[in-house]
Amino acid sequence: MEPVEFDGKTYNGIRQQIGNLTLIVVRAKRGYIACSYVSKDTAEKVGDVAGFVSGVKNYSDFFNAKIKNTTTWADDMGIREGMSVRKALEIMDSEEEY
Repeated sequence: MEPVEFDGKTYNGIRQQIGNLTLIVVRAKRGYIACSYVSKDTAEKVGDVAGFVSGVKNYSDFFNAKIKNTTTWADDMGIREGMSVRKALEIMDSEEEY
C-alpha cells in the first residue's frame, strides 16, 4: 500500500497494472473503494464495506469517478450508486454513524 493524498487527507492506496487493466483500491477508516477488478460478490460474502467504480486507469480518474455499486454494508452507511468517490470516502472516513 502507498499513501495517497486526496482532498487534504491521506488514504492507503494500491495501484498496480495487471494484464490489460489497472487494479486500484483506496482504503478509508471504515471501508474501501475499488475498481471493478475487485469482486463485489466476494466483498459481499466477507462483509466488507466497499464501493466500486469502473473505467479508471489512474488515481485522478479514480477520484473523479462515481460509485457504480456497493456492498450491503456500504449501502447501510449511506453510500449509493452515482455518489462521488469524494463523498463515499468522506462517509467511510468519518467516525459518526450514517
